[in-house]
Amino acid sequence: MSLIVKICGLSEPETLDAALDAGADMVGFVFFPPSPRHLSLEAARDLGRRVKDRAGKVALTVDADDATIANIVETLRPDWLQLHGRESVARIRDLKQQFGLPVMKAIPVESRDDLAAVAGYAAVADRILFDARAPKDATRPGGLGVPFDWRILEDLKLGKPFFLSGGLNAGNLAQAINIARPQGIDVSSGVERAPGVKDANMIRAFIGAARGAEASLHTATANAG
Repeated sequence: MSLIVKICGLSEPETLDAALDAGADMVGFVFFPPSPRHLSLEAARDLGRRVKDRAGKVALTVDADDATIANIVETLRPDWLQLHGRESVARIRDLKQQFGLPVMKAIPVESRDDLAAVAGYAAVADRILFDARAPKDATRPGGLGVPFDWRILEDLKLGKPFFLSGGLNAGNLAQAINIARPQGIDVSSGVERAPGVKDANMIRAFIGAARGAEASLHTATANAG
């Protein structure tokens, strides 16, 4: 299975095009007003049309109500919902049934104890995304540019693919992939020159680093076998 690369928090045509041209598998759009990456529905419509079928479109929300999600789904026509709040297992089940879309559930991680609740979510969500736990005084749960100890995920058996997020950038990506062995990676602040402002060159460098790390891991695995 090829490594899935997701660029999240895109908000401008130029950087969206950079991600698509560089081969991103998924592109994420944030619908959460406290975030500097928050999109209006009008902006999301325009960006969504620009994607066409070149990558999977992911709508990120945080504890959003049904009406909000319905408006996002109608406007963006996403391929995935990414839930980054305190949504329960039952809530995920309800949303999947209501909207007929696969769900990626973000799990904040700081220690191995945070993995205790993962099994319940993994039984319902289509993908699990591990992100660094936000500080107590943070105004949003992700996109803070902080990594966690990737060794927490070593030898993790979920029974389904998981994504790694939190403080990833072109410089530390290979190490993160080698330790955690995720099936997908998700970056936002690691390809920004300022909060909420994506950089096309950083996006290209990140995706290039991801493909390079993937190839090196495959070579190492083959040699070990």
